[in-house]
Amino acid sequence: MNLRDLHYLVALADHRHFGRAAEACFVSQPTLSTQIRKLEEELGVQLVERAPRKVLLTDVGRDIVARARTVLHDVDAIKALARRTHDPESGAVRLGIFPTLGPYLLPHIVPRIHARWPRLELLLVEEKTEVLLTQLREGRLDAALLALPIHDEQMHVEMLFEEPFLLALPEGHALARRKSITIDDLANQDLLLLDDGHCLRDQALEVCRHAGAGEHAGFRATSLETLRQMVAANVGITLLPLLAVKPPVAPSAHVQLLRFRGEVPSRRIAMLWRKSSALGPLLMPLAALLRDLPRDLLDPRTLD
Repeated sequence: MNLRDLHYLVALADHRHFGRAAEACFVSQPTLSTQIRKLEEELGVQLVERAPRKVLLTDVGRDIVARARTVLHDVDAIKALARRTHDPESGAVRLGIFPTLGPYLLPHIVPRIHARWPRLELLLVEEKTEVLLTQLREGRLDAALLALPIHDEQMHVEMLFEEPFLLALPEGHALARRKSITIDDLANQDLLLLDDGHCLRDQALEVCRHAGAGEHAGFRATSLETLRQMVAANVGITLLPLLAVKPPVAPSAHVQLLRFRGEVPSRRIAMLWRKSSALGPLLMPLAALLRDLPRDLLDPRTLD
């Protein structure tokens, strides 16, 4: 058994197709198929079920793939540790971020990261929270920016900042005449929300439960931009995180933004990485840089 064969097996598990797995490994399909069979012969077990149009892992195959991911992650960590002995601020960091944060936070932080670590390669992955957590546990990500709470004993959690929500509503809405609102003003209102799997949906539902509000029936958006356009089209009202309306995001025509006074609904953003990660000495100052955002960036009063 060698590391190359483990790479082939993990690629096959990811792609569930011999051809696509071979392309990902930069080898021919017969080469990859032959090595997988040799690995099965060496281990004395069947790792994959070969169907005409797809590949399925056997039960033992799934267990071995999970172990293989750990082995390959550990090997990458050893190589990264060796590289950073010669140049502590070089190499690559694979950072995950969820879709309702990434497009709005990255313009503010990526230039600062490049200025602080010019030799560091930042590899960004945008996925929903559960996918990011899985990739983080399997070693396919080095760290991830996620909304709390996250309960995982394997993870080190560094709180970064708290991001307030705003109420977005059409210009002609009854609440649009106000300069600010309270959570109680949402009572009996129906809000446009994102589809299942978005952490922002769960956060908005929590605000709805607290305020006595509900969900707009028959509509679920796949992105914040869809929500924004539906508000502009007078379909309904919604909650938007503050960074999603800050420059460089352009103002939306026909959309009124109201900040909350008193108890302000918000979400807490943290950076997570495995406690066992060899990148801790780099990730800690990276988290400190992300925590040190300009003060007015997270102040909704700057929109008045």
